[in-house]
Amino acid sequence: MKKILIIYTGGTIGMDYTAQGLTPVPGLFKSQIDTLDPIPDVQLDLIEYEELIDSSDICLEHWQRMIKDIADNYEMYDGFIIIHGTDTMAYTASVLSFALRGLDKPVVLTGSQLPLVHRRSDGWNNLIDALFAANRSDLNEVAIVFNNKLLRGCRAQKVSTYRFFGFDSVDEEPLAEFGITMNWFTKRWLKATRFSFAPVMPKPAKILDLSMRPGFTTDFIIDTLNNTELDAVVLQTYGSGNIPIHNLALVDALKAAVARGVIIVNITQVIEGRVSNDYASSCLHDLGIISGCDMTIEAALAKLLVLLSNGMSIMNIKAAMSENIVGELTES
Repeated sequence: MKKILIIYTGGTIGMDYTAQGLTPVPGLFKSQIDTLDPIPDVQLDLIEYEELIDSSDICLEHWQRMIKDIADNYEMYDGFIIIHGTDTMAYTASVLSFALRGLDKPVVLTGSQLPLVHRRSDGWNNLIDALFAANRSDLNEVAIVFNNKLLRGCRAQKVSTYRFFGFDSVDEEPLAEFGITMNWFTKRWLKATRFSFAPVMPKPAKILDLSMRPGFTTDFIIDTLNNTELDAVVLQTYGSGNIPIHNLALVDALKAAVARGVIIVNITQVIEGRVSNDYASSCLHDLGIISGCDMTIEAALAKLLVLLSNGMSIMNIKAAMSENIVGELTES
């Protein structure tokens, strides 16, 4: 018999309607899933967090606990489901993708746009699809199940607040689609690594996400780079990785930060596509800036966090940022 551990951290799926609005209710999620018909040859166990988390409150300590809960139970279970709020689910999925090094079983995140107590809740389908995904012995990665799709965790982003189509993975095809039949696109799945499971516990790091905005942020970014102690910056640039290259104060600030050992990663603001060197204003590698290829902002931040937590040298972190580690980027 297979065993799947459900870790209920909070989120809309287990909330109820109150005079103050939707609120987490301890025990409500368990009472709802207890109504599901048993899955043959699958044992489900549940860990419910004592303080249920509104996902907008997610922080480093919560990620550390999720990693520890998976690590402590790793040998006892064949798969894991993390029930999570949708607002920051993509961030958590990205952190877990990099932190759960050597993963050789499924870790599936899911939640819902409407709580299970609502008659039209999307949570039931998401939860059932997550159970099928977590039961796959050949799924060796972190994934998100939402709206009939299985998405790579470090590729997914929240795209809607009001549709059941809450998440998408623009630059990566789904890992599975759940319709009348379940279509498992196993050729897209990560292969099991040759490394044994050895999770990396993320540690505090000074990482900033700075986004270029014409006429608004350039001076702020210059001031931040010149006057803030930083480990790394994710710079969200225009188009295929462009900046106002003729702004010499900005160029000098970027060069000076790199010279001080700040790791700067170039990520495009555009939803689909990647940074490139097609334009003179996108040749940021000449300034010592690392290409983030087609990583999402969530993946870039998570990857920096975990690499910095792993005690790697700056040179090795820079090299790793452009390498495909867990399917987070499309190699040229």
